[in-house]
This record gives sequence, structure tokens and C-alpha cells, in this order.
Amino acid sequence: MPCAVAGLAGYAWVGRCPMGGGRAKCRSKLPLCTSVSFLAFSSSTSALSLLRAVSRTSEPQARRLRASSTDREGTFALYPMHRVLRAAAVAASGIAKAPARRHSAPMPSWGAATARWFSAGREAMSYDVVIVGAGPAGLAAAIRLKQLCRAADTDLSVCVLEKGAEVGAHVLSGNVFEPRALDELIPNWRQEDAPVRVPVSSDKFWMLTKNKAWTLPSPFDNRGNYVISLSQLVRWMSSKAEELGVEVYPGFAASEILYDENQMVNGVATNDVGIAKDGTKREIFQSGVELRGRITLLAEGCRGSLSEKIITNHKLRETGQGQHQTYALGIKEVWEIEEGKHKPGCVVHTVGWPLDMKTYGGSFLYHLDDRQLAIGLVVALNYRNPFLSPYDEFQKFKQHPAIRTLLEGGTVLQYGARTLNEGGFQSIPNPVFPGGAIIGCSAGFLNVPKIKGSHTAMKSGMLAAEATFQTLVEGTSMDLYWENLKKSWIWEELYRSRNYRPAFEYGFVPGMALSAVEHYIFNGKLPFTLKHGKPDHEATDMANLHSPIQYPKPDGQVSFDVPSSLYRSNTNHEHNQPPHLRLKDPTIPESVNLPQYAGPESRYCPARVYEYVSDENGDQKLHINAQNCLHCKACDIKDPKQNIEWTVPEGGGGPGYTVM
Repeated sequence: MPCAVAGLAGYAWVGRCPMGGGRAKCRSKLPLCTSVSFLAFSSSTSALSLLRAVSRTSEPQARRLRASSTDREGTFALYPMHRVLRAAAVAASGIAKAPARRHSAPMPSWGAATARWFSAGREAMSYDVVIVGAGPAGLAAAIRLKQLCRAADTDLSVCVLEKGAEVGAHVLSGNVFEPRALDELIPNWRQEDAPVRVPVSSDKFWMLTKNKAWTLPSPFDNRGNYVISLSQLVRWMSSKAEELGVEVYPGFAASEILYDENQMVNGVATNDVGIAKDGTKREIFQSGVELRGRITLLAEGCRGSLSEKIITNHKLRETGQGQHQTYALGIKEVWEIEEGKHKPGCVVHTVGWPLDMKTYGGSFLYHLDDRQLAIGLVVALNYRNPFLSPYDEFQKFKQHPAIRTLLEGGTVLQYGARTLNEGGFQSIPNPVFPGGAIIGCSAGFLNVPKIKGSHTAMKSGMLAAEATFQTLVEGTSMDLYWENLKKSWIWEELYRSRNYRPAFEYGFVPGMALSAVEHYIFNGKLPFTLKHGKPDHEATDMANLHSPIQYPKPDGQVSFDVPSSLYRSNTNHEHNQPPHLRLKDPTIPESVNLPQYAGPESRYCPARVYEYVSDENGDQKLHINAQNCLHCKACDIKDPKQNIEWTVPEGGGGPGYTVM
């Protein structure tokens, strides 16, 4: 019989079954259409309980589902799946007529059984721990929590929300991986088929001029490290978390912090879907879901939207190390190169050209397996010249003779971009707030001279999990996380590297000299701590102090235009939804940014989301192509007047990274 999802709240499933046809040809042990249909009309169902049914499908089946959900021909086989599931939940709720009620007292522990009710018209579900973000920090926290539960013969319900369409879809990193935290978390990972297989075989450091590459002594010590794809690693970690009983829900974007009557954070809510650009509810509208947690851990990655609100509202920077965060933008491609040029495990870092002497940054080339090469450019966002375009600097970098030779004859597999924290020790906020904590890059534990943050992110998640377990089971306080963080090797690492990044405030040459003295002579123990300069958005000069930069046109072989790169990022958003990139004052682009800074948003964005176009009167107006957004957060950081607010779009939108 044909798939039955067509009956769920008006959703149409037309065309062939993504699993291979009707029941006669169904390749699933339990057809998804059957499980969804059955649960949709059960009085005890919910959107997330439906997700649980889907999560029990096999991984090959899940891959077929993901492939079908990206089919753009005519009928959207799954439109997308989380909307179908929400529709099913609404159908079920109409039958159940569940009474709405709110909780006001501290919540008990529900263990594996999850409480469900409806709150203010939204479905509400309660867990012991709600984790926002299925990156290395969030998944490490989830795994560690369940390990502690098993060791103590108890149980805590743990839920992980991920805004990407699948785990890893929004994860991008270099990545030369230090396995220290993974060794602590899953000691036998080498026997568990983890996607950590290519040990570093060589470590080079180049100083680039326009036409030459000068070899310098490498300040990095990557012995024992691995070249990996972080998006692949977190997918593996997600499977390990689910094996332990963690519920992982991709495609759900947490958009709101929930508070109880005592202003304690007690969970998050996902955003509504099916709202049109004009703010009206479309026929497919579904309310968001409330996920209530006794403890909420925010692991959204760099410049997380909820994390930033918590940091500001609770003054966590002021009660932490006190200084503002600084950022960089990393732009990356993964290539498949010719066999004779491929050297698995070869690691190359560069400084110098094409960036000017006042702009901090550098590049990387990492040889993975299967003839794959990760190549990228990192540009600090405190650059001064408003005409600088990080995307075009990256395309220019690939034209260097030492780089072009490596890439010629190869093929680009994927493109992406993401901001990263560079504030280090001086910028660590107090990560604990009433009802939860901030972990990973949302707090900012990147070790700048190492160019590594995955291991520290994972360790922070583990420390937060241990504090969470003790808080819920033994009645201690989440302040234990902050205390243990200061005693951990994260704190030691970041303290020893604290002066590296601010040294470059004085320029490239003084920065190289000072960082070398600290690294090679004082071993990170200089008797003073440097401060960061201006916040990144304040560092941009007026346009009249600089000349426009003329970038070479892309050749289509090694360098590419933005639309070509965007295609390789698998980025997609629902077009008919309110823009998730919001202008606090819609007049500032034309009254300030364009006349004073020459419209820098049209250049700092690596996806050309922002462009100035002429209206019918010939006046330049800012146009926002929100559907292009890579979720890199550069606009939220670099806009000169902090006029752009990045918020989450509908869950499942954004890039679709698989090898980044």
C-alpha cells in the first residue's frame, strides 16, 4: 500500500516512497510510514516521540531518508521530516485533548521516562538535562552523563537538540585533532571504528610572499595528533551517545530560553515553523516545542545566539576573565587531489601573503585519506580595511605557486565557512548561570597557537557533565563546573598561550617576535598578561582611509565565484520564512555603513548574503539573501554598528556539510 503520511495534518507525500516503494517493496524492518501513521493517531504521542520512532531506524535507512529529503524534483518526499512529525503530533494532540498545565516547582527526575504536556499552546517535554548543540562539546557532555549514570546504577534523561538537518551538517573545523579528551571519554575509541585514522606524518610551517614559500621552524607539536573531518567525528559520537540512551534530535532549532518563576533557566523552546515572510501563518504552521530541563547546557558553537544572550543578561564576562571575545573567520574547502600529490597526514600552516602586515591570520593544508585535502584561510575579524574580503583573499591565496600546483587537476568536494573564538584565557566567561552552563566554543576555549579547540570543547563538556551529575544526583551546585574548569588542563593550556593572540595587536613582525619569545624562552610563563585591542566591530576603519582592493577574477579551476562555492556547501533554507538575519535599525546600512564604510557587509560575508542593489530611483539599498547563509556568524560579529542580529532559521536549514 502507498505511504500513509499523506493523511497527517494535510501533508502530501506524493510520488514514490523514499524507502523504495509500497509495502510490497519496502526495505525497512518497520516502514517509516507505518510507524509515523500509527504514532500519529495514538493518544499518547508527541512530535519527539515520533522522532524516537524514526531514530530507531537503521543507519542505511536513515541515509536513504536524508537523501530523499534533499530531492528537489517536484514533490518533496519528506517536507522536511521534522515538519511531518510535528504535523503528526498536532493531529495526535487533537485526539488526546491534553489539558495544558505549567510546572512551577523544581522538577523531579524522570529517568528514562519523559514527561509530556502542553504549555501555552506548545507541546512541552521534560528531561533531566537538555543540551543545545550536537557538536563535540554537547555530545561529549551527553556521553559522559550517561557513563556516570551507568557507573552509579542510576538514570538521567538526556536530550540533545541540533539545528542542522543531521548531526555534523553545521560542523566545520580544520581539523588537526588532539585526542587527549577523546582518550578520557572513550578510551577504546581506536577499536570502535572512530573516523580518526590519519596520524600526522609531517608538520611544516611556511612564510609566504607573493611568489615564494619560505620554510620556518614549526612552532606546532602535532606528534600523536590526527587529521580528521570533525563533521564525521561528531556523527560517530552521536551514534555512541544514542547507544547509551541519549536522545539526539537533528532538525530542531532552539530559539528561546525558558525561565521559571524564579528566573532560573529551565529549558529551551524550538522555533515555530510555517511562518511566511510577512509574519502570517501558512497552512503548514506548527508551533515550536518546549524542552524543559532541570539543567540546560548550551553547546551552540562559536557566537551561539542563546549563549550570547545568557552571557549578556547574566554578566558572565564580567564575573569571568573580564575581557571581550575576539574572533576570526575560517573559510575552508575539501578537495580531491591527484594521487601523486597526496601525502596522508601531511600538515602545512602558513602566515604572510595574501594578508597585509596589519591583519592577523594564516592558512592551512591538511592531507586526509582518500586523496582528500583540506585547505583553508583564517582571517581575524579585527581587520581594519573595510574593502578586505575574506572570501576573495582565500581565492587569491590558492593562486600562490606553491598552492596552485597542489590543486591543479583536482576537484572541489565541499566549501564552507565558520567563525572561531580567538580571545583565549582573557575572554573566558563565567560559564555557569542559574539553571545551567555554557560549554565548548560557545564559551570560547580555543587554543590559538595550537589552532585547536575540539579537544578543549570536549573536555569542557565532560567537566560540565560531571558537575551536572553531581548537582542532580548528589545535590551539589553547578558552580562545581567553574571550579573544576580552573583546575583542569584546559585552564593550564589557555593560560600558557594567553599572550599569543594579543601580541599581534602591534603588527605582524612584533607579534611573531613576542610570541616566539614567549613560546621558546618563557614557555608561556611571561610575568604579565596582554590585553586585547578593540572589539572586532570597532576595529574597522572608515573607507576614506583605504583604497578599494582589486581582486583577480576567479578562473573556475582553482578559484571560484561565490555561487559555485555555495552550491558545494549544500546550503538550503525555506525561502518563505521571516529573515533570520535582522536589522535592529533598518536605516543604518544606507545612512552609516554604505557612506562611511563602503558597505563592508557585502564583503565580510563569505556567502554574499548582503548586497547593495539600486532601487527604481538609482539609490543603493541593502538586500539580504538570507537563504545563502552559511551560519558562520561573521555578520553578527563584524558589523560596525552591531546592527545585525543573527537568529536561528527554521530547523534543518543551512549548510549540509559531510566531510568538513
